[in-house]
Amino acid sequence: MTATPAWPPKSLPRLFVRTPLSESAHVELDAKQANYLGNVLRLGAGSELLVFDELSGEWLARIAEAGKRRMTLSVERKTREPESIPDVWLAFAPVKRAQTDWLVEKATELGAARLVPVMTQRTIAERVRLDRLESIAIEATEQCGRTRVPQIVEPVQLRRFVEELDPSRHFYFADESGGEPMSSAFREGPAIILVGPEGGFADEERAFVRGAGANPISLGPRILRAETAALAALSAYMALVGDWR
Repeated sequence: MTATPAWPPKSLPRLFVRTPLSESAHVELDAKQANYLGNVLRLGAGSELLVFDELSGEWLARIAEAGKRRMTLSVERKTREPESIPDVWLAFAPVKRAQTDWLVEKATELGAARLVPVMTQRTIAERVRLDRLESIAIEATEQCGRTRVPQIVEPVQLRRFVEELDPSRHFYFADESGGEPMSSAFREGPAIILVGPEGGFADEERAFVRGAGANPISLGPRILRAETAALAALSAYMALVGDWR
């Protein structure tokens, strides 16, 4: 007997909207979203897609009206409840733009709940465009099937970041000078993973972070690029105590 295919099919496009969703709700898309659906994907009135709003889960919607610069969706029914993800934050020193973009995209796909740019002595990025990083995170969320976009916060200086941390959150420090293997270091519960810049932390920064009670973890015997180290640590967390088990 032929299996009944899942519905709606996974090939339907997914779109993040800021309007709260509910059954029979109507959603007015902005010009950028309307252009994407109408001119890039060539969708018109009657076409189906999946939409999510971060709070209520994922919904099946249909294009009710389509114009050159505007589009209205009609929400039909819920297809998925809101996702449940581990409360893990990734704190990273921004690197060059292309590498930072890639880090944000992949950290979103891996399931990070929050991304925190941390400025250190050796951080090479002079400024961080949060609007650009948020757009990358939204697109990655749409692509990978998540229903919640990771929060991306304003860049913060290392000392302030450490001093303002909630002590109840596990604090893991990817220390290039060595630390506990991740297989034994990671524990269940709210966590934050701090990874440094190209060239590593300055000695006084490393001493400060360790002195603040961070749990140093080792990323193995090889020298990793900053963005590789961040994603390796997040992947290991998800595999050991996160939602990959």
